[in-house]
Amino acid sequence: MRIAAYVYPGWHAIEERDRSFYPGFTEWDLVYACAPRFPGHAQPRLPRDGRYDDRDPVAVGERVALARAHGIDAFVYGFFWCRGKRVFQAALDEGLLGSREGARFPFALMWANRMPRRVLPVRRADLPVIDPARRVDSDVDDFVRLIGYLCERYFTRENYLRVAGRIYFSIFDSTHFLQEMGFIHAKAAIRAARDLLRERGLELHLAAIEPSCRVIDRVREAGFDSVTHYVLLPDWKGPFLQPYAPAAAKRAGEWAGIARASGLPCFPSVSPGWDASPRAADFGVEKPRKYPWWPVVVEENPDAFEEALARAVRFARAELDEPLAFVASWNEWSEGHAVEPCARFGARWLEAIARARSA
Repeated sequence: MRIAAYVYPGWHAIEERDRSFYPGFTEWDLVYACAPRFPGHAQPRLPRDGRYDDRDPVAVGERVALARAHGIDAFVYGFFWCRGKRVFQAALDEGLLGSREGARFPFALMWANRMPRRVLPVRRADLPVIDPARRVDSDVDDFVRLIGYLCERYFTRENYLRVAGRIYFSIFDSTHFLQEMGFIHAKAAIRAARDLLRERGLELHLAAIEPSCRVIDRVREAGFDSVTHYVLLPDWKGPFLQPYAPAAAKRAGEWAGIARASGLPCFPSVSPGWDASPRAADFGVEKPRKYPWWPVVVEENPDAFEEALARAVRFARAELDEPLAFVASWNEWSEGHAVEPCARFGARWLEAIARARSA
C-alpha cells in the first residue's frame, strides 16, 4: 500500500506574477490576509512553522522528512506547461530535487494544463470560473514534446514513481485534454508519447484526473490506464456550508462507480478539507455561488480525515492490483486542503495519515 500527496509548487515568486500583482507576490499574502467571513469560520489557516519558499532545499527537505516519517510514500508535483512555457518549476528542481532528502524521495508529475490565475483574490463574480486564457491547448506534437522533456529531466530518475513498473503521469484536466484536442488526436498523442518512451526503454502509466461524465466512458479507449481525482470532496452545486464527514463518505461511495464507468482502476483521493476563501475577495453576506467563494467545507478535523483516508486505503487494497491512494494535498493552503503541520492542529493531519495506513 502506497500513499502519495499532491504538492502545489506555487509558494515562490515568479516573473509572471510580479507583473500581474506586485514584485514578490505569492499566495502566502492571500493566506495570511484572509479573515473569518461568518461565525465559526476557521480562517486564517496558517502553517505551524510559518510561510516558506518552496525553492529552498532546506525547507523542503524538512518537509520531505516529515512526510516520510508519517507514512507518505511519494509526492506528486503539479507541472505547468503551455506549449513549452513553464512556471513554478523551480519548486521541483531547486526545492525538492535540490534537497538531500528530496533527491531520494519518490515523486511523480501531474500536468497542470491550466496556467496560474492573473487576478487574486478574484473580485468579479460575473466572469467564468476558468478564464479561457488559462486553459492550455495542445496537439499531438506539443504533447510529445512535453513527454520528451519530462523524460529527459525526470522520468529516468531512480526515484520517479512507478506503478507496475511503469512511470506514473497524470493529466489534471483530462476532460479539456480530450475535448480540446479532439478524441482522435488525443488518442494519437497518447500513442505517440508511449512510442517515444518505449524507444527510451520506458513504459507509461497515464492517469486521467477527474474525467467528466462527457468523456469518462472513452478514457480507456483514448489510452489512459487509470482514473483518479485531485479534490473530490465538496458538492459544487450544494449548500454553502458542507460538513466534512458526510461529504467525504458520499464521495467514497462514488469510487466504485467511477471505476465501472471508465472501465479502469480508480485510485482514490482524499482531501482534509476545502475552503478557497483566501482566493476570493470578501463579498460580505452575499456569496457568489461559484468558485472560489462557494462552497466551504466545515467541521473538518484530523479524526474525520483519518476515517476518510482509512476508507480509501481499504478500497485500494480490495480493488487494485497495486494499491495506491492520494492525499489532496500536502500544501494547498489557499484552497484549505493542506496536511503539513498547521497552527490549528499541529502535526495531527500527518499523524492521521500514519494511522490510516493500517486500516
